[in-house]
Amino acid sequence: MKRSLCGFVVFLVVKWGPGHDTCSGLSASGRGRPDDLCQLTRHHNYKEMLELMHRVHRRCPDITRLYNLSGNPGTTVEGRKLAVIVISDNPDRHEIGKPEFKYVANMHGNEVIGREMLLQLMHYLCDEYHKGNKDIRKLISITRIHLMPSMNPDGWEKANKSWNMSSSEGRKNAQGIDLNRNFPNLNRIVYINEKKCSKNNHLLNYEVLKNSTFAPETKMVVHWIMDIPFVLSANIHEGALVVSYPYDETRSGKPKELTKCPDDATFRYISLAYADKHPVMQKPHPKCYYDGEWDFYKNKGITNGANWYSVKGGMQDFNYLSSNCFEVTLELSCYKFPPASHLIKYWNENRDALLNYMWMSHIGIKGQVKNENGKPIANAMIHVRNLTDGMDINHDITSARDGDYWRLLIPGRYNVTACAVPEYVCVSKVVTVENPVHSEAKKVSFTLPWMAKSANYRKI
Repeated sequence: MKRSLCGFVVFLVVKWGPGHDTCSGLSASGRGRPDDLCQLTRHHNYKEMLELMHRVHRRCPDITRLYNLSGNPGTTVEGRKLAVIVISDNPDRHEIGKPEFKYVANMHGNEVIGREMLLQLMHYLCDEYHKGNKDIRKLISITRIHLMPSMNPDGWEKANKSWNMSSSEGRKNAQGIDLNRNFPNLNRIVYINEKKCSKNNHLLNYEVLKNSTFAPETKMVVHWIMDIPFVLSANIHEGALVVSYPYDETRSGKPKELTKCPDDATFRYISLAYADKHPVMQKPHPKCYYDGEWDFYKNKGITNGANWYSVKGGMQDFNYLSSNCFEVTLELSCYKFPPASHLIKYWNENRDALLNYMWMSHIGIKGQVKNENGKPIANAMIHVRNLTDGMDINHDITSARDGDYWRLLIPGRYNVTACAVPEYVCVSKVVTVENPVHSEAKKVSFTLPWMAKSANYRKI
């Protein structure tokens, strides 16, 4: 159920065979009944999932790209690939200033709604782009969207063979590993560092991945997260109806306890962006088995993960502590593997929320860090002090290879500092963030002087 990294990794771009159109009655052009909902009448196995992804690429070749995560061996234990589709107006490469976004589903093989929602979402984005939907075309033009329908395709196959709406069969991968307890545990490191006022970001030591306890799926996703400068992500699960945000693991080691991260306000803001658009999450509804004593709707459909229950080695906290990526967990239903006849209902409930959450890639500020010669500076540190409450946000992000950065922030007034020591002088700027709806993040770029030219800390 619950939950849920930059290095270099080679991705294999694939050209899957055209196969057959899974939905009968639709032409190769993709024209069919409104919103092309036919694929939501059934659950799709691995082969069918790839066929549907290829079909979207065939219909929208200019705005999509297909690739598989790579690694050693580059497949699951049973030989399946972790397939991804990119949707953007320039899908083949990262563009300076354009945020990278991802949705990951089916991390637990028996939790399948997210898998079908992402298959439908890619069709929907393709269709609406061609229909001229202004919001969708704008979102696609200013965002690079990565959709992974299944992180645990082996587990799905096992769950499908022993179908049960709430069974745990197939939750783990083919090795019997729970993938959402299998990521390097960086919480313990940051909790120690907090006491020493030490490093609060990018805590991954790649050597740890040599440990044989990490599943191939985990290793591939770790390299993926570390290679692409993702800004925002959501990990889709089932078993409850709530949006959960970091931290997932308690500081104290207790089974559950409110455990805020430095960006707690921002995480609550983006979590509400999803829950606010969901027609059920914030209204009274029957409790799920895994809710425990919580009535999540009373907290507007969101929860601090560790306050629900503590998770060690989860993907959500790993994203936040190893990279610049903010990730939440979307729990979409009490039922993990519902009948296919329920899928259209889940799509109708989640479509607007899925879209609205992607727009959260554009809150806060973004820009580029360069030196006085105009050369981009990678790995510059971006530190933020909230002038509204006078507190430092003790989680820094870094600029990507092209010097571009994105810093998710809620509306307010901030002092933003860019540093690349010891070569350059730090520069600070005071900015006001407003986050207008469906707009790009406010642009705040920095030019850092050479340290040799000035021994002073420069403020602008």
